[in-house]
Amino acid sequence: MLDIAAALHRWSEEGRDFAVATVVAVDGSAPRAPGAALAVDSEGTAVGSVSGGCVEGAVYELCVQALQDGRTVRERFGYSDEDAFAVGLTCGGAIDVLVTPVRSGEAVLRAALSAAGRDEPAALTRVVRGPDALLGRALLVRSDASYEGSIDGRPALDRRAAAEARALLDAGRTGTVEIAEDGTSCPGGLTVFVESSVPPPRMIVFGAVDFATALVRAGKFLGHHVTVCDARSVFATRARFPEADDVVVDWPHRYLGSTTIDERTVLCVLTHDARFDIPLLETALRLPVAYVGAMGSRRTHEDRNQRLREADLTEDELGRLHSPIGLDLGARTPEETALSIAAEIVAERRGGTGAPLTGARTPIHHDAGGPLRAALR
Repeated sequence: MLDIAAALHRWSEEGRDFAVATVVAVDGSAPRAPGAALAVDSEGTAVGSVSGGCVEGAVYELCVQALQDGRTVRERFGYSDEDAFAVGLTCGGAIDVLVTPVRSGEAVLRAALSAAGRDEPAALTRVVRGPDALLGRALLVRSDASYEGSIDGRPALDRRAAAEARALLDAGRTGTVEIAEDGTSCPGGLTVFVESSVPPPRMIVFGAVDFATALVRAGKFLGHHVTVCDARSVFATRARFPEADDVVVDWPHRYLGSTTIDERTVLCVLTHDARFDIPLLETALRLPVAYVGAMGSRRTHEDRNQRLREADLTEDELGRLHSPIGLDLGARTPEETALSIAAEIVAERRGGTGAPLTGARTPIHHDAGGPLRAALR
């Protein structure tokens, strides 16, 4: 439900009652990942999606019912010959959906929405398998390891659930954990679903060029916090990049060495000038970031690699560089180039090949990805 936290937080602030359906498990191919949510308020207004359209109508009705009877339920929607064109996932997979009413007294759920709305790291932990009386019981775990709420009133289980949720939160992951009756993380007790809410991943675009303007828009579309950095104050201006979250005037390598990055950060080097590129890439390729791409021709790439080898970068470090940047889309305009770069970032994150799906035998939805896989939700 935290993927639509902004809208639900507004509803909460307005005092609205609503019910929210959250995908808590996926089997096979399905359009949305665990954590995807659809919510319906008491006036019938809906936000979000759990399946891209396949089962929205049925889930909407479950939300309406939850608002009426106040019950939390878990339902499975899957494919069969009989219901393929009625209620079901015609893509061949199955999803489990937890439907929870959220009323004015639901302090833990509302606190989770408030934290997510402020981009505060937090993990919402809810019981998705166990006794009916516990279904939907919630625990909110914060980055300092403090927590509020309870999954069943037993301190040992709450402590174990909080510890497991904190581990997923630290990794920026969403998933399920089984917790035994004695409070250990062994099968046989409760299954809890942990939704991690973390600040958006960073995209840092180096080089205040025309291509950067389009890439900023693409980065925002993908949900990144986007920074533009250039040493030239005449080019790095808010007027030229109104959609960027930050515009920084500094030498790229100096800024990269001083700013906060993590394993979800993507770095796009568009300067294609050795004065900026070489010291910047010396730093970037040694950092634990998810993606490093650099613009330039193949000749520029070969020259750049030689200079980086002379700067004592290893072949493994050079192998992390995506250059020339982007997928081969035949792009020419800044917008097309930004699309090719964004596509390569998504492919790296999700483990995609970049090949056409037509005629391919690879999965449409990849379960395994590259270094960006942990970017959460």
